Amino acid sequence: EHLLHYVWKHKLFPLKILQTTKGLLVEIIDSGLQNPDAGPDFFNAKLKIDGTLWVGNIEIHTHSSDWYRHGHDHDKAYDSVILHVVAEADAEVTRSNGEQIPQLLLTCPENVQTHYHELCIADQYPACYSIIGSLSKLTIHSWLTALQTERLEQKARQIADRLERCDRHWEDAFFITLARNFGFGLNGDAFETWAGLLPFRAIDKHRNDLFQIEAFFFGQAGLLEEAFLKKEQEDEYSLRLRKEFRYLQRKFEITQVMDAGLWRFLRLRPENFPHIRLAQLAYLYQKVDKLFSQMMEAETLPEVRQLLSTHASAYWDNHYIFGRPSSQKEKSMGERSQDLIVINTVVPFLYAYGLHRTDERMCDRAGRFLEELKAENNHIIRSWGDAGLPVGSAADSQALIVGSGGVTVYDVSFLVYQHIGGEGANLQELLNSPLLLIGQVIVDGNFAGQSIFLDNVFPRFV
Repeated sequence: EHLLHYVWKHKLFPLKILQTTKGLLVEIIDSGLQNPDAGPDFFNAKLKIDGTLWVGNIEIHTHSSDWYRHGHDHDKAYDSVILHVVAEADAEVTRSNGEQIPQLLLTCPENVQTHYHELCIADQYPACYSIIGSLSKLTIHSWLTALQTERLEQKARQIADRLERCDRHWEDAFFITLARNFGFGLNGDAFETWAGLLPFRAIDKHRNDLFQIEAFFFGQAGLLEEAFLKKEQEDEYSLRLRKEFRYLQRKFEITQVMDAGLWRFLRLRPENFPHIRLAQLAYLYQKVDKLFSQMMEAETLPEVRQLLSTHASAYWDNHYIFGRPSSQKEKSMGERSQDLIVINTVVPFLYAYGLHRTDERMCDRAGRFLEELKAENNHIIRSWGDAGLPVGSAADSQALIVGSGGVTVYDVSFLVYQHIGGEGANLQELLNSPLLLIGQVIVDGNFAGQSIFLDNVFPRFV
């Protein structure tokens, strides 16, 4: 199964038309982001099945029947799976509602099986790690600067898409993005789903009452529903919230509530439980009116941090979930968590809003904030550090996240251009370059096989 994960991650597919087990054509646009935690194996994949575009998650097993052996057919966290990838299809698989999930038979290339150990070691480092030591500081600085801009442009496009879904309402789009990043990765999708269901104009009518905001937030999250909240977890506070939410539901004719089964708790520190993050968001919503506007006006990081300063209400000082008391501790957001929110929410909106208003000062401020913030500490950044590339600020770490999403066209052509002689480079030199690992070519995260297409501001190699 680990071999299949490697093959899928690097798109080492057979050089033939891909089809489901029922003969439907499959086109993989994006293989998704590998998930090291509980849940589907790859998040946010994008593919076409029989000409229809699907965006969702991927699950990989050796045998189809492993789907049932692991209980995925009853687990709503796996309802988002759009393709089941297997080495042997010995059963049809279904979601919790009985819908069948398309399956793809995937074989592992013989050379990958032979060199699997070396590939796994190489996979721990960036694809170009072997030449990092030979690059000048100027080359690395130019590369990181270009990647930082690419990262901001990527996020600006995501914000533009979200803005369209919010009817061009910047405050709503900002809060939904903020909520997603309050999920800190594992619950990001769940928080975005929840925030997308919030009736903002109704909540605004009760903005001065923190208890009512919490009723909205926890109610819409599905965490007050009888089907989710166990009898032994019902206490005076949760029952009051449920009663208040039922009143608000009738008042504003709210019919759609999130499925609480989408929230994930496994492998989470209690401080990151959805209940705590929702309570902190409720306090922030009540504390700062027009949060987006105030963030865009903040000129310094201390001002931004002051706006983001939040904590959960008094009930959560001795609870992490409803009805189960814990030791006394105020649930405030730490500085490192605030910095991650600045990096992933405030900075991208500053840049996107600056583009929208053609205000270069806002775009420059976004870059300045990244330069002032410490680099993120995750496995991607650590792998670059282990490969010998110093990472000094969040501007560097954001750039390197782009550079680790499979080598981009810009990365490959820029580094090869610098490494093997600019205009004099030819295809044979490129194929012999230390950039390539065991004969593999990764371009834009895709396995390019025997074809390489490089095209940017530098001369074309092919």
